[in-house]
Amino acid sequence: MPATPFERAISLDAADPLAVYRERFVGSLASSTDPVLAYLDGNSLGRPLKSTAARLAAFVTDSWGDRLIRGWDEEWLQLPTTIGDELAGATLGAAPGQTLIGDSTTVLLYKVIRAALDARPGRTEIIVDSDNFPTDRYLVEGIAAERALTVRWVETSRRSGLTADLLAAALSEQTAVVVASHVAYRSGYLADVPTLTRLAHDAGALIVWDLCHSAGSVETRLDDWGVDLAVGCTYKYLNGGPGSPAFAYVRRDLLGELRQPIWGWLGHADPFAMGPGYTPAPGIRSFQSGTPPVIGMLAMRDMIALIGEVGVEAVRAKSVALTSFTIELADEVLAPYGVEVASPRASADRGSHVTLDHPDFREIVAELWRGGVVPDFRAPEGLRVGLSPLSTSFTEVAVGIAAVRDALERRAA
Repeated sequence: MPATPFERAISLDAADPLAVYRERFVGSLASSTDPVLAYLDGNSLGRPLKSTAARLAAFVTDSWGDRLIRGWDEEWLQLPTTIGDELAGATLGAAPGQTLIGDSTTVLLYKVIRAALDARPGRTEIIVDSDNFPTDRYLVEGIAAERALTVRWVETSRRSGLTADLLAAALSEQTAVVVASHVAYRSGYLADVPTLTRLAHDAGALIVWDLCHSAGSVETRLDDWGVDLAVGCTYKYLNGGPGSPAFAYVRRDLLGELRQPIWGWLGHADPFAMGPGYTPAPGIRSFQSGTPPVIGMLAMRDMIALIGEVGVEAVRAKSVALTSFTIELADEVLAPYGVEVASPRASADRGSHVTLDHPDFREIVAELWRGGVVPDFRAPEGLRVGLSPLSTSFTEVAVGIAAVRDALERRAA
């Protein structure tokens, strides 16, 4: 007799070489009367590591409390590039000196898109796909409006993403910049970064990659792929905490050419000279503007170190196993209730979340949250199962899918 979903999940957890790392994460922070039974939203906010609590406490008492303003000279001013290099080495496939931590994803995307446009004078179009993340689309529209440029929309399905054929058809001699997501926020579609980057370059354009839904869960080789610019957040698979600052990558040979538009004092070549006029700092620090968010940067260091210890290849393998199990259970348990898998079925074509579609999922997700099962909802009818490989178990997936089935069954009764 075939094993039940729970029996299979228990077997997969027992065989999981990364299972031991789950004990390093803080468990449910809810009260005993409202436990989190299955956390399936790590693609929106990662669990904190236990070591992070000690790190933050030590910063308050030692680094901040003890060193006071001396901390800026001793360490804090260097953290945007120090942690940027740590992140680049562990997760991005990028050499040192090209990655900076600071600002929000929105601000950093604005900086790099504007800088890329200025590097392609005379070109009049920005390409973005119709189902890209809202911030990316809104920024492109706003920048195009302020610069009197044209947005070239690529119509993409909300169950897939930007493909080579679609991009090739949109590119022209007027394309200045392409803005694309490595992993589509809705479907989880995993874009072919090397191919799309090459297509943009062949057209004479620069390409900006949004890594928000891939950094820390998908193998990324920015240097090898010839990526121009990339931005990503750190509170999802990098577990930096709510509102932790984003990161920007600028390929080394572009650093002397590109100039970002928000000129702040800490992006100056000599910020403490406080002199007249703006001279950008050399290298990646030229993309810095204001005072770095020191406390906001600390939590991600623990997750970056853990990914470096485990290896991003092993993290990706666990991600593929989790998403494959999710689709297997969805087909087996949820399809009879009309649930459809709205993510790519081929593991090579998806990131670390799976979207399931059903007309009742908006109400069902709210119901699941009240019962301690936490996925998220994306309009119009998508329930996203977000799987953070180092903190999510196969048993959590089985618990979550069973809870969705039970909710659908109650509605059908």
